Amino acid sequence: MTNVTDRNRRFYEMYVFDLIHNNYAEYENRIAVGIAGEGSDCFGYDDEISRDHDFGTGVCLWLTDEDMKKIGYQLSLDYNGLVDSVKRSYYTKRLSERRGVMSIHDFYSNILGIDCDIDRCTISEEDWKSLDHSCLKTAVNGVVFKDELGVFSSFRNYLLSYYPDKVWRSRISEQLHIYASSLQVNYSRCMSRGDLVAAEQCRSRGLEAAMELFFLLKREYPPYYKWTYRALKELDKEGVFSAKIRDLATERIDPGAWDGAKYHPNRLNYRDSVVSLSEEIACELEELLFKAALISKHGRYMELHVDEVLND
Repeated sequence: MTNVTDRNRRFYEMYVFDLIHNNYAEYENRIAVGIAGEGSDCFGYDDEISRDHDFGTGVCLWLTDEDMKKIGYQLSLDYNGLVDSVKRSYYTKRLSERRGVMSIHDFYSNILGIDCDIDRCTISEEDWKSLDHSCLKTAVNGVVFKDELGVFSSFRNYLLSYYPDKVWRSRISEQLHIYASSLQVNYSRCMSRGDLVAAEQCRSRGLEAAMELFFLLKREYPPYYKWTYRALKELDKEGVFSAKIRDLATERIDPGAWDGAKYHPNRLNYRDSVVSLSEEIACELEELLFKAALISKHGRYMELHVDEVLND
């Protein structure tokens, strides 16, 4: 995300730094500055296509609740005035709501949808269970340019330390079950019945589960769904897993592969390329599970590993 980061960093260094230094010297070392949160630019995925909306230059100024009460209103006025004085293209009202002055508590709480305990850097197990992967990635994306006080970065680092073990195992087990039921069982059942629409739904659910499992086993949060595969390719340094995911997504469903074939739970129809690719991906997932020390026995059928992962 070099171009986006550099553009916003320059904006901070050329304009915002002086605003804070000259008018808020007493708080200069208490204001965290960076770019993070909602928007493809915070992920470094901004391109010409995505610039048709919510695009522009600006930074986030994160304050503690105490400082927000003291200077938040005036600092917002001053920052917005500065922004209006600098020529920027495609800077929409929606983007302006994602930049500027905000409290640390509200930034994290609004993105995660829970009341975040910023001071103690803690989230209850129930709240962890309720959180969506993409909102967690949104909360920790981007770049922090300055945070001498450390409050903003402390909670950010807490989130980056990933799920508590029990929640992590629970999410892995859930996705193993979804992968097994959708791609390793129900896809073949639907194809043997000639129900191509339902089969396509099975492939889609299994595809999502496979990608989510890869992120979980790499202990990384995936972004918003339309960016998940792009992030997967970046995370998959060897490129093997992401290539198989692409193949599975682009392979045409072939009803002819099921001519004269009957569904049998213990005999896979490898004439169907979707079935073959699903098993290849299952092999990759099995290896990742072993590397994570989550399973002790081999088996490509992902449902076999659910209880061991969950109850270790």
